[in-house]
Amino acid sequence: MKLTPTPIAGVYVIDLEPRGDDRGWFARVWCKRELEGAGLLGDWVQCNGSYSRHVGTLRGLHYQAAPHEEAKLIRCISGSIYDVVADVRPDSPTFGKWLGVELTAKNRQMLYVAPGVAHGYQTLEDDSEVMYPVTEFYTPSHERGVRWNDPFFSIDWPDVDNRVISAKDESWPDFAPLTARR
Repeated sequence: MKLTPTPIAGVYVIDLEPRGDDRGWFARVWCKRELEGAGLLGDWVQCNGSYSRHVGTLRGLHYQAAPHEEAKLIRCISGSIYDVVADVRPDSPTFGKWLGVELTAKNRQMLYVAPGVAHGYQTLEDDSEVMYPVTEFYTPSHERGVRWNDPFFSIDWPDVDNRVISAKDESWPDFAPLTARR
């Protein structure tokens, strides 16, 4: 695993380091020792999967409030996505910043999302599938979200003809930076 820090505190792009032969290749997708050695969490409690039929499907931006903040390790296993994180942590040096990374089945990159950072993605092609382990169980009472087009972050999403968004994700209120809705 090769961990590359991003401009968002606690968020890393992770590249696999495959070892191959005539059969194909083998690589560790994650290693608790390496993650913890970099100061990251690696105790996954559940793994989530998401399949999107259509290009332009947008999911998120989601996070869980304390004490149920969760780290995520995002990997696109089929198709491709534009993966986005937004730093909603008021005490973070990168509070208010966002980052977008293209994750594809072909590039096999992953994105480590620090606890308390909002996460979402938009599919770049039909039949895209994402898998991601998390370090906390889903706790509905602590679920929070940032609307995909919130003016505070002004995220530059890829243009698509027909964006598909759930009513729940479309209805998140404007982000309130002073209260951070903890």
